Amino acid sequence: MNILRIFWLLIAISFAGPALAAAPAPAFDYQSACAGLRTTDFGKLLDAPTGIIATAVIKYGADSREVCQVDGFVTPTIGFKIVMPTHGWNGKYLQGGCGGGCGTTKLFWCDDPLRRGYACLGSDMGHTGSVGDWRWAWNNLQLQGDFGFRSTHVASIAGKAVVAAFYGKAAKLSYYWGCSTGGRQAYHEAEFYPGDFAGIVGGSPPLNETGSAVQLAWTVKANLRADGSEILGVPEAGLLHRAVLALCDKNDGLKDGLIGDARQCRFDPAKLQCRVSDDARGRCLSAEQVDAARKFYAGPHDSKGRAIGFQGGVMPGSEINWIGDYIDGPGRPAQYRKFIANVFRYVGFNPGPGPDWTLADLDFDRDPARLQINEALYRADNPDLRLFRNAGGKFIGFQGWSDTSIVPMGTVDYVDTMTRTMGGQQATDRFFKFYMVPGMRHCSADGDGADNIDFLSALENWVENDTAPDVLIGHNFDWGSPPTTAPVWPLDPTKVRFDRPHFPYPATALYSGTGDPNALSSWVRVMPGRTAR
Repeated sequence: MNILRIFWLLIAISFAGPALAAAPAPAFDYQSACAGLRTTDFGKLLDAPTGIIATAVIKYGADSREVCQVDGFVTPTIGFKIVMPTHGWNGKYLQGGCGGGCGTTKLFWCDDPLRRGYACLGSDMGHTGSVGDWRWAWNNLQLQGDFGFRSTHVASIAGKAVVAAFYGKAAKLSYYWGCSTGGRQAYHEAEFYPGDFAGIVGGSPPLNETGSAVQLAWTVKANLRADGSEILGVPEAGLLHRAVLALCDKNDGLKDGLIGDARQCRFDPAKLQCRVSDDARGRCLSAEQVDAARKFYAGPHDSKGRAIGFQGGVMPGSEINWIGDYIDGPGRPAQYRKFIANVFRYVGFNPGPGPDWTLADLDFDRDPARLQINEALYRADNPDLRLFRNAGGKFIGFQGWSDTSIVPMGTVDYVDTMTRTMGGQQATDRFFKFYMVPGMRHCSADGDGADNIDFLSALENWVENDTAPDVLIGHNFDWGSPPTTAPVWPLDPTKVRFDRPHFPYPATALYSGTGDPNALSSWVRVMPGRTAR
């Protein structure tokens, strides 16, 4: 009888097994998981003791995607915000960089990563404020260090821990994307924290923070007379730009308003100097204006004519972008007069001179060396990326030739130096690709060039499929009004004005002379020094 019972019990189990196996897994209770983060103890995270301020399930972005939004901080004052999709998480984590002096956790660049299913985090880098407000740094070494070298790393520790707690498992891959200050953060991560991210995109970086500040100050001062009036104005910027294009537009083989490689443009503003003193404004340049324009292009020098740093000056072709940056525009005062003065007042020198300091106090013979005390906190120009390479990391860098905020040659100099340090172009190409973009302004997606480029997809394909990016197609996109978010891919094809290929530096794109300029087949890859005939 006992044997018979055991027999029928085994039969019952055999029939019940498939039914039990087919039972659906319980649904993810994202409401409880999100609310539970508020009381989860993250205070013992190594190197990044963290607290949670608020959690909420909200609708986020243009497509009203449902996310768990978490506001938190890493002690003492590094704030962060992370948004995690409640449905369709791709298993990956993306952290974005900031701009200027940061001070915000606004996630304007998260729309596209969220559409792809990423959990997405931004940090204020240790303080609150606007991107042009540097008062937080005044003689505060803790906040300066957080801004310079600590915040991005510890925010990544906190963000990954929050992701793991919310989803019940760690992210399988982590990426970073940043431009401007965010670009400096990108290079600093690769140099000092090579294990934080499998893939990094970094654009337009102030790799030497105070060196970039000296270039901005030099250019601002070059355009001001002793009484504070401007030397070059809007008409002169337009005149210079037209002259540069007339000389160099076709150096990429195509007359399209873009200079393929601005280094190949040998332009002397003296060609526009007035022959008589009463020529109409905007038709020629005075001797004073020629001198100012030459200083713009040359970049900072000391009183003996020696170049200061490796930044150089603004590039030929960028002249229209001087308006609003260095030159007053209609209803738009030159932004860098106030911005750069505040950098020196509060974050450049140690100790900081404070609000009484003015640009008139800046001495190009004396002060660049004094700035190196604090520059040790900020700089991200170490060319030795062996640790990042050995960790298997992949890096995509980019810079616009028409950038007037972080001028291009400082970045180009770093890439050249790093390439030599890492064993040459072929060895460097295995983990680092860099793109110079004609017509691209500072981190812009609405400049004259084909500056909408899907760097994240290229990075994903490299990290996840071991397919290194080669030519990338950029798009000039009609935004209608200044964009408030980063591009969301795919772009609306009806709003694309034109396309252009971008080859990895040091190669450039040369139009073959035949075929549709929007077609990749109409362009050839050339190395520096070769231009159109």
